Amino acid sequence: MRSKNKYLLYSVILLFIFIGGEAVEADNGKLPFSVGEKLHFELKWSFIPIGQAVLEVMSPKIIDGVPAYHFSLTAQTNAFADTFYKVRDKVDGYTDKAMTHSLLYKKQQHEGSTHRDVVVNFDWKKSQVRYITAKEKKTVSVLAGAFDPLSAFYYARLFDPAKHKLIERPITDGKKCVVGRVTVVKREKIKVGKKVYDTYLIMPELKHVGGVFKKSKNAKIKLWITADTRRLLVKIKSKVVVGSFVGELVSAGQQQ
Repeated sequence: MRSKNKYLLYSVILLFIFIGGEAVEADNGKLPFSVGEKLHFELKWSFIPIGQAVLEVMSPKIIDGVPAYHFSLTAQTNAFADTFYKVRDKVDGYTDKAMTHSLLYKKQQHEGSTHRDVVVNFDWKKSQVRYITAKEKKTVSVLAGAFDPLSAFYYARLFDPAKHKLIERPITDGKKCVVGRVTVVKREKIKVGKKVYDTYLIMPELKHVGGVFKKSKNAKIKLWITADTRRLLVKIKSKVVVGSFVGELVSAGQQQ
């Protein structure tokens, strides 16, 4: 259970953040998200609830003199799962207000006995990022217009899946820069909780993702986003070598 919990929470974070997109304008010039948006997901291993994840659009910040959007992801195990493998993770992504590239990326990783804080600074004059932890410092080159993994999720919501069947965008976590790819599979109605959603099923490419996905011969991630202009993520599902998991939207509202 300890091993499965570790892979599950790691996988869930990847599900939420490993998405990109090509340069397009939002529908009618209006962004599909706004400051205060809060999406709450329940996480399950098979049918067993093991935790929750929350995606939020926080108040804007100034990063190195540049006005920026602030995106936040928190993921944690519940009391039952804590007894096997306790997880308290927090990820923050910052992008310019035009949503053209990332400015800063932070990750607080508290999983079991592992406690690691990561800061990734973007230097666009040199087309580089600086990856910093208490034990490691690393500088890598990045492609123009690269996003951190979390901000890439929000950038992807600018797209109309009916018009874009293949979505691509450079993504960096500070250790490497890759081109993330997502395929739009089909449009379908699904039931999540008591609600029925009109959605698009999309699937991210996993060849650049390590860990449990690399060890699983036929690993796949399925994500369902609403077919309206908000393009909310309502369900995620995957089956890997250590089992299967599901994340479902519990509520979508505004911060109080």
